Amino acid sequence: MHALLDTPRLIHRRLSTEDANFILELLNDPSWLQFIGDFGVKTLEEARNYILKGPVEMYGRLGFGLYLTVLKEGNVPIGICGLIKRDALEDVDIGFAFLPGFGGRGYAYESASAVMQYGKQVFGLKRIVAITSPDNLRSAKLLEKLGLRFERMIKFSPEAQELRLFGADL
Repeated sequence: MHALLDTPRLIHRRLSTEDANFILELLNDPSWLQFIGDFGVKTLEEARNYILKGPVEMYGRLGFGLYLTVLKEGNVPIGICGLIKRDALEDVDIGFAFLPGFGGRGYAYESASAVMQYGKQVFGLKRIVAITSPDNLRSAKLLEKLGLRFERMIKFSPEAQELRLFGADL
C-alpha cells in the first residue's frame, strides 16, 4: 500500500483488510469504547468487515475516508485519521483515534492537520466539522488547536447521545 500523505513523522494510507489486527485492537481500546462507542467488533472477521463496509466503501464512493496513521520510524500503526461524510451532517467531518500509548506527542495534531489540508487541496473542501462526546475533553482541545470552534450540540437520532459539533472554514 502506498502513502497518500506523509508528514515529518507519519505516513497515512488507505486501510485494507490486512489491517484487521490493528483495527480490532483500536476499536476495543477503552478510550475508543468510552468516547466513540462499542461497534461490536470482537473478531478478526468483524474487523475485516468494518474496514470493507466503512473506510473501503467510502474510498470507492467518495474518494476519501479514514486512513491508517503509521509512524515512519519502525512502520508502526498508531491510529486512524481521515475524512468522513455522514448522512446526518451537511459537511465532511474529520475523525481520529489513536492508541493511548502514542498520546501526548503531537501525533494527532500532525495527522489531523495534514488530513485537513489534504481535504482542502485534493477534494476542494471549504469547511470541515467534527463531533465529540461531551466528556471527550482531549479531542475538543485538539479540535480547537486545529482551528475548529464549538458550534452547537446535536443528536443523530432522538435516542442517540448528544454530541458536540465543531466546525471551521478551510
